[in-house]
Amino acid sequence: MSTPAGSSTISRRRLVIVTGMAGAGRTSALKRLEDQGFEAIDNLPIPLIERFLRLEEGLERDLAIGIDSRTRAFDPRRLVELVEGLADANPDVAVTLLFCDCDDEALQRRFTETRRRHPLAADRPVQDGIAAERALLAPLRAAADEVIDTTQLSLPELHRLLAGHFPQAGDAPGLMVSLVSFAYRRGLPREADLVLDVRFLQNPHYVAGLKPLTGLDPAVQAHIRSDPGFDTFMARLEALVMPLLPRYRAEGKSYLTIAIGCTGGQHRSVFVTVLLADTLRRAGYEVSTSHRELAAPGEVPATAPGAATPGVGTGVAFGRGTGASGGA
Repeated sequence: MSTPAGSSTISRRRLVIVTGMAGAGRTSALKRLEDQGFEAIDNLPIPLIERFLRLEEGLERDLAIGIDSRTRAFDPRRLVELVEGLADANPDVAVTLLFCDCDDEALQRRFTETRRRHPLAADRPVQDGIAAERALLAPLRAAADEVIDTTQLSLPELHRLLAGHFPQAGDAPGLMVSLVSFAYRRGLPREADLVLDVRFLQNPHYVAGLKPLTGLDPAVQAHIRSDPGFDTFMARLEALVMPLLPRYRAEGKSYLTIAIGCTGGQHRSVFVTVLLADTLRRAGYEVSTSHRELAAPGEVPATAPGAATPGVGTGVAFGRGTGASGGA
């Protein structure tokens, strides 16, 4: 793959401190970083981190350290000070504080479905532990360099985000772009950096033969293209997006999510996502696409009424231990 101008290979060793809410995917994130070539260490108390890290001697490998409220001698403010001190004192090492988050309702559902006790509420309701932990971790979330909200993410989507933020050492990352189509009536994708609304385009939903099809079908695509303003819109959309991408990269962003929405997430947003992805690939960007409201054969759309949150109850492991299924 060709990379856009301005891309460069990873030249500095990386240290990632992985923390976050219990059940929000911290362990899954740490395992994924290990798969990407990081040396991964979990549950290392802060005093031991301070002794263990001698960054003036350099790092032999990229390093990811997991720590959360269950770790012995856990102190959020001390951890923030440690991360800031390491970053200031070691310009040759890229230090990142990664915080995995999730909304309270999804966290409660994950603990309830797996019948696990919350670590901060051994003899109290799960929601009490979630509230206590959120208050405890507030300084960490505020100081985090990267926050990944796993509420609506599937495990592959989490992996894709991490691969974008922390590419394999030696790769030329450029800027990885994720395009997501979605339905406004089912809410905005939480991971979106930019959100585009295409509900003004003429809607195939009201054409009997097109209603059951999707924006991946040629007949639907032809109908959307017949909108008198479509070509002008796409030209202006590309003129808007293309100059932004190198600017994001210059500011240090390695992964960008663009969400494109219409009413039902089945026709217009899907087609525009496909077209924009083709344009970005031709320009040399690495692009992934996903269509949130289009289920794979035999599956229920993740956000359909009555459907499970992606990953919940499907064996996707999020949070600490193999028993924590969850939907990021």
